[in-house]
Amino acid sequence: GNTYAMLRTLSKPIRTVLRWQLIATLALALIAAAAVGVHGALSAVLGGLVSMCAGLVSGLVASLGKAESAGGVLIGALRAEGIKIGLIVVLLWLVLATYKDVVTLAFLGTFMVTALIFSMAVIVRDR
Repeated sequence: GNTYAMLRTLSKPIRTVLRWQLIATLALALIAAAAVGVHGALSAVLGGLVSMCAGLVSGLVASLGKAESAGGVLIGALRAEGIKIGLIVVLLWLVLATYKDVVTLAFLGTFMVTALIFSMAVIVRDR
């Protein structure tokens, strides 16, 4: 449907990294569930979702601007990165401010792992 068409506009490296982030989030949620229960699992899922949502929006913003010049490419990349960072700050704050039973280690740990995975997009081939 529409969501699939939207995801197809993303570059292959972004789609690959989002898949890796999803796998890491689910694995860390299972570990957190075993270690500290349902709040640990939910905290880990939320941490992964913060990173995935920010990366997805950033990737969509980057894919919308088909720049003609090197300067245009740079502006587009900076805009996408700025939106990603802003969204991360808002989403991290939102979870920490509203989820009273958040397991901080599971939440921030999964966020950091998935953010690190996203940074690996540059090494994924675009074929």
